[in-house]
Amino acid sequence: MLAKRTIIGLIIGVAIISLGGYSLFSNIGPTVAVTEHFVIEAGELTFFTIPAPIHSPQHMIITGDTFDLTLASPGDGRQIPKTSYKNELTLDWTHLEDGETKIEIQNTGNKELEITAETNQTPNPFGLTFDLMVMISGVVIIGFSLGFTIRKPKGF
Repeated sequence: MLAKRTIIGLIIGVAIISLGGYSLFSNIGPTVAVTEHFVIEAGELTFFTIPAPIHSPQHMIITGDTFDLTLASPGDGRQIPKTSYKNELTLDWTHLEDGETKIEIQNTGNKELEITAETNQTPNPFGLTFDLMVMISGVVIIGFSLGFTIRKPKGF
């Protein structure tokens, strides 16, 4: 018969391994779809770097009073020199080569600038490592909890 602490440890360990495994499998592939929403305060400057493989579509909507934007896509892709915009800008582009799109946005208005981006990015290799570490933690928890069934440590 398993001890109560062993059963609790097994349940927690299996849950952690399951979450790590789901995250690992959902992030495997040539691209990962990322949807983000940003708010930039008046007068602030921000930079975006979007790493993506060839033929990956990108979409960004920028809404605000006035703002300056510079965009450089890899290869002969979309290039926008520093240009001022008012109210709203919708950007759609596709990476023509593997690489990074670099975007610089300066909020020159008096109100907040809202940015909604739907990008297809190259998966982060540190994310893979993190998912594996989460799964290893679950295995360690199961290992410690099984130790309670073999013998009870002093003080328990």
